[in-house]
Amino acid sequence: MPVLSPHLLSNHRELRLAHLALGFISMGYVWQEGQHAPAQSLPKALAWPYWLVSRRLGLPPILTYADCVLANWKLKDPRGKMEVGNVDVIFSFPGAESCRGFFIVSLLVEMAASSGITGALQVMHAMKVSDLIGIQKGLISVTQSLKKMRENFTLMHNHVEPDTFHGTVRTFVSGWRDNPAIPRGLLYEGVSNEPIFLSGGSAAQSSAIQCFDTLLGVQHDNESGAFLTRMRDYMPPAHRQLIETLSVCPSLREFILSSSSTDLRQAYNSCVSALVDLRNYHLSAVAKYIIVPGGYARSMGCPLRGVDTALNSIGTSGTKHMVFLKSVRDTTQKALIS
Repeated sequence: MPVLSPHLLSNHRELRLAHLALGFISMGYVWQEGQHAPAQSLPKALAWPYWLVSRRLGLPPILTYADCVLANWKLKDPRGKMEVGNVDVIFSFPGAESCRGFFIVSLLVEMAASSGITGALQVMHAMKVSDLIGIQKGLISVTQSLKKMRENFTLMHNHVEPDTFHGTVRTFVSGWRDNPAIPRGLLYEGVSNEPIFLSGGSAAQSSAIQCFDTLLGVQHDNESGAFLTRMRDYMPPAHRQLIETLSVCPSLREFILSSSSTDLRQAYNSCVSALVDLRNYHLSAVAKYIIVPGGYARSMGCPLRGVDTALNSIGTSGTKHMVFLKSVRDTTQKALIS
């Protein structure tokens, strides 16, 4: 395969599509033999153009959540609605309908967050002028958005098989940082003489969820907070900038604590509760799609080819998923105002 030059890519959409394509090819190359025998290096024909495209986008040279979820879709009927039956992926991995369903349902969860992002900005603008009604309306928008995200999340059960997700799909979205299957990182030929360590795509890279955390003043503990901050490096720069801008704005939680408005406090608590519910649902999904099939694989005496036993206790981004998810759920709960 020739070493392609990305210099003819002239706009953001072309660069994002190139990053998406190179990401899927690279993941397929690294994990084609399953998690028991991953590649230790990425050939220059992939590594060099991937590195150049990534530098121009401000993204790392690995398949991110922003790639496989936010950029990996097309409408079957351009005039139709944004719903499961009318959306298809651009690229996919082995796993057939379960792989397609995982990416599309994740996309619909993110789509439901869009009105919440608008609501968050409405809250911040209203705070500047102490517009209590504006703050309340913005918080109601965020709450409705979080509830719609959870509702869309339930579609996962109709479109993704637990065994296929656990045994096949997860492998192909796994990274090479804190991953026992590839502990020494990945060598990018023609880019670096030393292996590079990068996390795989995960929901921890969702810009929307981190925006809501920041808006509501959710303070995650040191380890979980540091991990979520590191995941911002895997977000598009504009998304990362929005989160950082929200983080330096006056504290919404402190504003509400200093206010005598019970309506405002109730609107805030409803918003936090909706985020807790979403995180609880995420925990139940992890149990169904990772913990249960992982336990079954162990009981059957695996590993077999393609069965993802190394990732039974850690997520695709390298965290101990249940510990991490319970931690962020609990800290979200603590944000409630009594």
